[in-house]
Amino acid sequence: MVVIEKVDPKSKSQVRRFTRIPFRIFEGVPQWVPPLNIDSEAFLNQDKHPFYEHSEAEFFIAVKDGQDVGRICALVNNPFNKYHDVKQALFYFFDCDNDIEIAAALFDRLYEWAHKRDMTEVVGPKGMGPLDGYGLLIEGFKHRQMMTMMNYNPPYYPKLLEDLGFEKEVDFISCFLSSEKFILDERIHRIADRVIQRGTLGVHRFKNKSDLKAWADRIGKAYNQTFVNNWEYYPLSDNEIKFILDTILMVADPKLIKIITHNDDVVGFLLGFPDVSSALQRAKGKLLPLGIFDLLINMRRTNWIAVNGAGILPEFQGRGGNALLYSEMEKTIKDYNFEFAEMTQIAESAVQMRRDLVNLGGEPYKNHRVYIKRI
Repeated sequence: MVVIEKVDPKSKSQVRRFTRIPFRIFEGVPQWVPPLNIDSEAFLNQDKHPFYEHSEAEFFIAVKDGQDVGRICALVNNPFNKYHDVKQALFYFFDCDNDIEIAAALFDRLYEWAHKRDMTEVVGPKGMGPLDGYGLLIEGFKHRQMMTMMNYNPPYYPKLLEDLGFEKEVDFISCFLSSEKFILDERIHRIADRVIQRGTLGVHRFKNKSDLKAWADRIGKAYNQTFVNNWEYYPLSDNEIKFILDTILMVADPKLIKIITHNDDVVGFLLGFPDVSSALQRAKGKLLPLGIFDLLINMRRTNWIAVNGAGILPEFQGRGGNALLYSEMEKTIKDYNFEFAEMTQIAESAVQMRRDLVNLGGEPYKNHRVYIKRI
């Protein structure tokens, strides 16, 4: 018999039980990159996470024969529902053994939770913000996940959801780029150079984190304006933008982040992150005592870069903005001697971006699917 227990977010022991479940399920899986415990626990901290300022979430653990065998998070994102005029409950942190009884018990509890809030659909996996990673992996299981910017799961997860009546909502493709093959046509560089010479657009490169912090508000404003046509978009609050930027600052190398400017406004950005997946795997969720030093060393030595956030305001895409964006992308990869790059989780709705990446030599190699079910 499966028993579903609600997690008390004020209880350190219950929070720890919830966050440690995937460590058992994924033990020995070389493609899985464990999150840091401090990051996992932050999702349950209702006093500090800005999501709780406008929305709600609850967390559940499945117990069978005295063992924690599954978990799920139930959410309602009120700004998203209002912006898109929907009544959607979300699920995130879905993990369980390959047992339909466990999965069904978790989702039955989620449906009950959603019905009490008058929700008519369940969608997920989808977390509390744009850096949380979307969907279940349905293709590319042999590849290691890119840090914690996306989810990894065994092949049986999608089947469990489909057996429970879930269907595809949207796919997010991640593309692999090798430095050797990523060679832009010189025409694109010439267009980018002309745009800068005319003064239409410029590129700001950051020297340090203090410089990056000084632009934080303008970057957040541009983020809110750039992705308005994306499936996952909703207007982020000031505190959510600050939370996201603070998170980025913790793991970012400022030299790998560039912004495209028009006068003093940010109209586009390119967010690059050194891949520290191997250090995170060695840390096993713990920063101390040596994990933080290993992460810093890995940042300098890795030959992989993740590009998780690249875009330009729609009104500048036809004015040389895309050429400038891709020109800077190639320079970032090659100037810092990265051999490989991943363009992380590009939604189906970003049709032009996905087409451009394939034309530039990108190889779609991972696919994450967000599921939906009417309840």
